[in-house]
Amino acid sequence: MTHHLVNQVGIRRTLKEIRVEEFPSVPTEEWEAAIARDLKGAGYAKKLIWRTDEGLAVKPYYRSEDLSGLVCLDVPPGEFPFRRGIRTTGDWRIREEIDAVTAKDASRAARAAIAAGAEEIAFTAVVVENAADLERLLTELAEIPLRFERADEALIRLLVERSRKPLRPAQISTGCDALVNVDFAAEVIRNLPPGFVPFTVYGDEFEEAGATAAEEIGLTLSAGVDFLAAMQEREVDVEQAAPAIEFDFSISWNYFFQIAKLRAFRMLWARAIESFGGKSVIAQARIAARTSRCDKTVYDPHVNILRATTEAMAAILGGAISVTIAAFDECYKTPDEASRRLARNTQLLLKHEAVMGRVADAGGGAYYLEALTDCLADEGWKVLQDVEARGGYRKAKLEGMVAQKLARSMAAREASIATRKHVLTGTNQYGNTTERALDRVDLERVSAHRRGARAYEELRLRTERHVAAGGKTPHVLLAQIGDARMRAARANFATNFFACAGFEITTKRFKDTAEIAAENADLIALCSSDAEYGTLTVELMSKMKALKRTTPVLIAGNPGNAGLLAAAGIAGCVHLRSDPVEILTVWQQRLGIKG
Repeated sequence: MTHHLVNQVGIRRTLKEIRVEEFPSVPTEEWEAAIARDLKGAGYAKKLIWRTDEGLAVKPYYRSEDLSGLVCLDVPPGEFPFRRGIRTTGDWRIREEIDAVTAKDASRAARAAIAAGAEEIAFTAVVVENAADLERLLTELAEIPLRFERADEALIRLLVERSRKPLRPAQISTGCDALVNVDFAAEVIRNLPPGFVPFTVYGDEFEEAGATAAEEIGLTLSAGVDFLAAMQEREVDVEQAAPAIEFDFSISWNYFFQIAKLRAFRMLWARAIESFGGKSVIAQARIAARTSRCDKTVYDPHVNILRATTEAMAAILGGAISVTIAAFDECYKTPDEASRRLARNTQLLLKHEAVMGRVADAGGGAYYLEALTDCLADEGWKVLQDVEARGGYRKAKLEGMVAQKLARSMAAREASIATRKHVLTGTNQYGNTTERALDRVDLERVSAHRRGARAYEELRLRTERHVAAGGKTPHVLLAQIGDARMRAARANFATNFFACAGFEITTKRFKDTAEIAAENADLIALCSSDAEYGTLTVELMSKMKALKRTTPVLIAGNPGNAGLLAAAGIAGCVHLRSDPVEILTVWQQRLGIKG
């Protein structure tokens, strides 16, 4: 042990003696020249530039020169325009959703959650019938920030009336949409009690409806600007209106984009407040974030825990003041105490063991993140300008412009998942063919939200319903033959492809086509090399005909001679450009599985 410590001390001394000058900087030109040599003539843009859903071109690496011209890089956290957050630390509140209906049950569930580590409560279903119900909740949870998601005008009036009593130390907010009744909003804000945030702008609804990060920024900003303009028309000053709203964001995949999204939005909101004549102190965007619903899956559901963890990390690093992690099983059943606790403990781990709240804007200064923040801010501002050119958010929404924009983005998102360009592990790739979900899902909850996995889940559930009704699970034989490298690669691809429908899969190597022809299966996928497929298929189909076997045969790959293969009797090909949902639906029907 002593020897080990001596070595450690020696290493530390050595490191201290190393000077920065001993590591000379390498010009970008040299990096680019090295990359060009490694590419060996392959297209730089095609191989290394990532074209995002927003249409942005993301480079393979970023350097200090990429920060040239970016704004407010040196402004510390907590200062205008809040690029680096509205606080001087990276701390946040752990918000937990309580779905109890009565005030008594809601209070009891909330107190249990707080005892287990929650720091803020959002009541998603509580019915406050009278002042006594409200008093119970506010008194029994006096030290805890509370949010009433389903607040209507009656509840907001009760909250305003309640404010005439001694001040409650913790903040109260509601999920009342800021733009539903702007006359009512103006009335409330004129008499706004301290610590009460009565209205919300729902950026998360845009993300859940398909918006890209830039669209979510721009549409949320346009809704907020429309609200400020409506208040101004009703002689409510921006100094009163701005503190009366919270912004809710959904955090989904694309980790760094989600971090940059919140940073960019804060800058733009500060810019909007400034344009309305507001002081910098009220230009702080109050952002609450929730893990996305759109990327959660019914199959292999524990992967949802990993998805939610990285999403929560993005929300924290992006500077959200409240973060909600949804239970991993929320998309297919009512979460139980175990799944709720797991979601809560994920945040507790991030806060107390990963100490993510210790440093404000931990990603600040990272070349890629800073460049991405400004890029998304620019794109989000363009979306705002587009909406403003249509007469503002409410008019654009009424005329269908917002819905059309979201529909285009949703179609692109779902196409990306359908073609497996975007991977949902355990669902459209790497599925567990032995997993069964039919007996554990609430079909109403499965269809309650538009999720990217839905089309694939329906494939699997259709197979399960067929088996539950007395049918047989289709058996697919992946017949490996010929070139060792290609047959293995094609078999791996085909395994993932057919697992998406919950088919039974057997992978087996063969020496000749006669052995394949003698096998019993509902469907055969021939796995070999393009060069060998022509000969193999002719031989195989001839031998199957001789044995009077009618098992359909597919090719795993895209050899380019589809006409010749079809003439030989091949039923089709499955390859990287195939649409699994479309093809597997057809094969379910051909193999006896109906809707």
